[in-house]
Amino acid sequence: MKNLKGTGVAMVTPFNEDYSINYVEAEQLINHLIKGGADYLVIQGTTGETATLTKEEKRSVLKHAIEVTANRLPIVYGIGGNNTQAVLDEIKDTDFKGISAILSVSPYYNKPSQDGIIAHFTAIADASPVPVILYNVPGRTMSNLTADTIITLAAHDNIIGIKEASGNLEQCMSIAAQRPDSFLLISGDDLLTTSMIAIGADGVISVLANAYPDIFKTICHGSIEESKEATFRLLEINPLMYAESNPVGVKNLLMHLGVCGDQVRLPLLRASKELDQKINAAMEKV
Repeated sequence: MKNLKGTGVAMVTPFNEDYSINYVEAEQLINHLIKGGADYLVIQGTTGETATLTKEEKRSVLKHAIEVTANRLPIVYGIGGNNTQAVLDEIKDTDFKGISAILSVSPYYNKPSQDGIIAHFTAIADASPVPVILYNVPGRTMSNLTADTIITLAAHDNIIGIKEASGNLEQCMSIAAQRPDSFLLISGDDLLTTSMIAIGADGVISVLANAYPDIFKTICHGSIEESKEATFRLLEINPLMYAESNPVGVKNLLMHLGVCGDQVRLPLLRASKELDQKINAAMEKV
């Protein structure tokens, strides 16, 4: 899956003031990302506020992204959850034309055992007509996919990679050392991408690349020195993206950059005045 190396952008979903989806701004964002050098798009991940979209809205957003992208970039689609059968049902009901792979988050809230996680993802991989990328984000799911679990799942023919957002570089090194040659190791932490690439990672699925795809092009495809210097430019602004939960920060930044508006859906709220001022000041330094 060489087309899924480099910068994957976890796209935000732009909304109108009445919380409906703003397809005009979604098109503007996609063209901004393509022009900036993104390698692929991730539609309906956490950053896309998938938890607050209806099934019909998810399908509509996906269809629109496929039409606007027009085969210019691969598209990865988020299908995951903590109800295995519901995930399987969603896979069955999805039209996979134009989708290169799915990104599937580890089950949250239930806190399954590692064997339960393996069984969950095996069922998904068996059912999916396109390859599966695992998503490990313990900060949201409250459970960690261990390196042993990931390596076990990597043996499945239809599981092609892991978005690793544990923040544990030692665990990432263990995955890098044991994974099959064709298995993608993808950073899930923007600021750790350079370090991850140094141990063999294949790129990032990024939040901040919504705003700065050109900087992440340098991070993923430049020399280690260029990657490091590009990352240093983001040290001040990156933490602000999560200060009031993702994607509140990056939508505020995109508003300041004139790419799309900053509306989010409840229970999230737009950036506070204090955060807005901090992001505005930090972007000037970037």
